[in-house]
Amino acid sequence: MTAGQRHRQPGRGSGRGGEQVTVPPADFTSYYGRPVLKPPVWKHDIAGYLFTGGLAAGSALIGAGAHLTGRPGLRAVGRWTALGGVAASTYLLIHDLGRPDRFHHMLRVAKLTSPMSVGTWILAAFGPMAGVAAVAELAPLLPQHGPLGLARRLAPPVGNVAGLAAAATAPALATYTGVLLADTAVPSWHDAYPSLPFVFAGSALAAASGVGLIAAPAAETAPLRRLALAAAAIELAGGRQLERLGLTGEPYGHGRSGRLVRAGRALLAVGTAGALVSRRSRILSAISGAALVASSVATRFGVFEAGRVSARDPKYTVAPQRERLAQKGPAASR
Repeated sequence: MTAGQRHRQPGRGSGRGGEQVTVPPADFTSYYGRPVLKPPVWKHDIAGYLFTGGLAAGSALIGAGAHLTGRPGLRAVGRWTALGGVAASTYLLIHDLGRPDRFHHMLRVAKLTSPMSVGTWILAAFGPMAGVAAVAELAPLLPQHGPLGLARRLAPPVGNVAGLAAAATAPALATYTGVLLADTAVPSWHDAYPSLPFVFAGSALAAASGVGLIAAPAAETAPLRRLALAAAAIELAGGRQLERLGLTGEPYGHGRSGRLVRAGRALLAVGTAGALVSRRSRILSAISGAALVASSVATRFGVFEAGRVSARDPKYTVAPQRERLAQKGPAASR
């Protein structure tokens, strides 16, 4: 039965001929044969974009911290990972937009009220700085004399400034995607607006810590183990809030999206525990790092899929609205 059909039952009432007009409970399949909410047009390129952007941001922070604490091997890993992450993010975003000129058009205006516009400018500012910081790591390969010798001497300080500047914009890059999703009408994203930035921030730090554990010299990875623990605490705290959303939090715990979210949490726990006990084992450190990276991938794709599920099923849009109307009382429905 569609939303426009009515059901008549005999009995006492004000209808003609003793009939009482009643409306059966909605089955939330559609609204007159049409979807209640238009599903997001984003493809899985955007889910990958959520991951690579967070990885780039977390790695820039690690690179800057390594520079300030005198860990050149970890600094290089952080800077190159940041550059690779932001390059992948830019490609995935442009691929989803369909044409490169659309990315350029987004830079023609700056709207502080638009998370997409702000995010585009954050990405445009972060990318060049991350690139300069990473390329500066090539300075030791240049000749010591001549014009290239001058470049060899100038590259490290310029790279250090660029690395710190990239780290300054990294928190915004790590969290704005959570704000972007929450700014939509998609129920499971919109209702999670207080939690998604924290989930994404923790996920970004976990992924970056994982890459560092895999690629950086073992003697320089002690801070990464503590960072992985902090990342897990931030992400799990935000994840608990997703479970308390009520009906719109259901996709985070059921179906394919729920399996991805649970896998992300399990991998995060395994990776964090492994990182804390793997100080003397290079192999165990690499395995722990891989688990942390995989946890971030699973979490981002799980959150992305949860939103798509809630957009396709009208109950996640209609039921909360009816509940809010019921709480306001009969006067709100007149």
